[in-house]
Amino acid sequence: MVSILITAGPTREHLDDVRFLSNASSGRMGIALTDAALAAGHEVTLVLGPVELEPPRGATVEHVESALAMQAAAERAFDGCDVAIAAAAVADWRPAVRSAGKPPKQEGTATIELVPNPDIVAGLAARKGRRVVVGFALESTAAGIAAAVARGRKKLQQKQLDAVVVNLHDTIGSSAAECVLCRADGADETVPRQDKQSVARRIVAMAVDLWRRRQAT
Repeated sequence: MVSILITAGPTREHLDDVRFLSNASSGRMGIALTDAALAAGHEVTLVLGPVELEPPRGATVEHVESALAMQAAAERAFDGCDVAIAAAAVADWRPAVRSAGKPPKQEGTATIELVPNPDIVAGLAARKGRRVVVGFALESTAAGIAAAVARGRKKLQQKQLDAVVVNLHDTIGSSAAECVLCRADGADETVPRQDKQSVARRIVAMAVDLWRRRQAT
């Protein structure tokens, strides 16, 4: 049995107590990854952003809202895990100031100062040791699949990941996915478009195999 940390869903970055910045991530892939890992007999900690889906029974679930909360929860869970699969769609930016309550609407234009959120998966990879960290990259295929994979591989190298899942189409909110699994050893595996449950099983199997190979060396 392998202990797996999975991050899933979007984050919400509040402007005030009512309004927030977010994205359309449904959390379906993270839920599918959790199901796949549990079905394979692994132990799962799921750090889950705000979604409408029910998390699978059998996983240890920590619900979070903001990127900073997700970072804190993921770092705590990572201490006891062998593998991390970061499927969450974390907001790149958050408001510099969160207002209290619900400020009234103002006429005219408004300016919001944003500050960058932490790169959660890169932070985990920086202290992974013999653990395995897998990231996700949603890439446009407008310039071709090869260009999308190249951008994914650049992220893999910059963040010191063991593998990156390069999504080839806009899979946000969809029940299907198509991707290329890019490993740090240079190998690429194309996973044709199919339901996210099937894709998730392949991703979990790859991550666990990478961990077992590392422990055997």
